[in-house]
Amino acid sequence: MKQQIFIFDHLNSQINMHLTKEELERYKRHTILPMIGVEGQKKLKHAKVLIVGTGGLGSPLSMYLTASGVGTLGLVDFDTVDASNLQRQIVHKSSNVGRLKTESALESLKEINPFVNFQIYNDALTTDNAIEIISQYDYVCDGTDNFKTRYLVNDACVLAGKINVFGSIHQFEGQVSVFGTQQGPCYRCLFPDPPSPGTVPSCAEAGVMGVLPGVIGTIQATEVIKQICGIGQPLVGRLLNYNALNMQFNEVKFIKDHDCPCCGKNPTITKLSSYNEFCDVSTKFIEEEISASELKQMILQNNVPVMIDVREAEEVANSKIEGSVHIPMAQIPDRQNEIPKNVPVVIYCHLGIRSKHVIQFLQQQGFTNLINLTGGIDSFN
Repeated sequence: MKQQIFIFDHLNSQINMHLTKEELERYKRHTILPMIGVEGQKKLKHAKVLIVGTGGLGSPLSMYLTASGVGTLGLVDFDTVDASNLQRQIVHKSSNVGRLKTESALESLKEINPFVNFQIYNDALTTDNAIEIISQYDYVCDGTDNFKTRYLVNDACVLAGKINVFGSIHQFEGQVSVFGTQQGPCYRCLFPDPPSPGTVPSCAEAGVMGVLPGVIGTIQATEVIKQICGIGQPLVGRLLNYNALNMQFNEVKFIKDHDCPCCGKNPTITKLSSYNEFCDVSTKFIEEEISASELKQMILQNNVPVMIDVREAEEVANSKIEGSVHIPMAQIPDRQNEIPKNVPVVIYCHLGIRSKHVIQFLQQQGFTNLINLTGGIDSFN
């Protein structure tokens, strides 16, 4: 594990359960609530919460939990702040572009509440460090954006006996649930297997409405506070779905799977293993690429290859390569019979990331004639 950085704003790591005069003043809108009160605020002060990811979901999560007076907050992230993050990752500032996200977030959070202890980990969560880090906390908030880490967080929480407050976002929609409680289901009970590679684009490829992680992350923070204070009805066995375009919430109820390999009666997952093989495609993937200039030259010479555009309809409406066939990435598994196998086929998207995943998936289905447009249509225009 890379160097772990601890930052304490108190004299030592031992949390004084007594609320100071300053804290009582700061939290009095909490303490006058009958279901929280002074005792609930003390529980918040005593709690230790880990946030995995300091991006879109991690921003509102960390800011509201800090403002609410959670005593110790851990932040895990290895990435740096990019200009494209600023549209939704509100814990970061324009002046912090290029800095480590954990350090950027810490700078903002210390300004929000000086009575919180912060522990930051400038590293990715892996099979080697997940149990060690998670075991130090009472609650874990999953703010990640990839399936490999989601399954890792879930399994580590179950093995360590920790509650996992889960959130996810995609374009205009989000989900929240609470996993890993003693009687409740875990993430694998709801999603036993990850989706086929290439069928779910990342935020970088599919886009995300800037305010969406604020809604979902704030709900996650709400669930954490409820868990700490022991109040309300938690989202255990309930998946809350939010659609921003329709401004609708709906709920899907699910139960603990007693045959679950992780939290079932006879679990087969007794330690963390490789999640690359489980969530990613075969290592036998062979990538063939074509540059935008090479493709343009072929088109000029009337040697136009079969081209498949795997972006969403909204993206295609703004720009496209003439002569290409539109098959959105999510529809590839059901429409793969429309793609020829006997001639070269160029697959493209916006930046060349989704198309790569699509090619990986299709190669598993027997395709050997696929070419990725390097840099996507963004490099072609």
